[in-house]
Amino acid sequence: MASIDRVTILLCTDGSDLATSAIRQGLHLLAPGDRLVLLTVAPPIDPTLVTGTGFAGGVMSIDDKNDLVEAQRESAQAIVDDTVAALELRDVETMVEFGDPGHTICEVAERLPVNVVVLGTHGRSGIKRAIMGSTSDHVVRHCPCPVLVQGGG
Repeated sequence: MASIDRVTILLCTDGSDLATSAIRQGLHLLAPGDRLVLLTVAPPIDPTLVTGTGFAGGVMSIDDKNDLVEAQRESAQAIVDDTVAALELRDVETMVEFGDPGHTICEVAERLPVNVVVLGTHGRSGIKRAIMGSTSDHVVRHCPCPVLVQGGG
């Protein structure tokens, strides 16, 4: 966990209105942090698109994959840039990571380290949650610091 004398807040967004609302409310509840970091996590590109699966060859070249990765990075950067503008954030660091959102948020929280993570939840339950998983649930259970979650319907 981060030092008490320097408060670091990790703000997580997927570009949704729910995520923006969660960040807005989280910042309202928390004392101003010394360091704000806004993170979005883009899904990784499946390497079998290039390498194939063993029975079938790849469907794109390395250059095509690199172009796809760069397009995803630009899209993810647009998400954080739009969130910064929507919330009129100042003095915020932005981060784009690739991977599973739940795992990646926890890894970033530990690596920085942060004092608190702020994120939204879509409020899925039952079969939808079983199939799609819950990023917020994973973060709450595995994050090395407190997590502030804003629920949605």
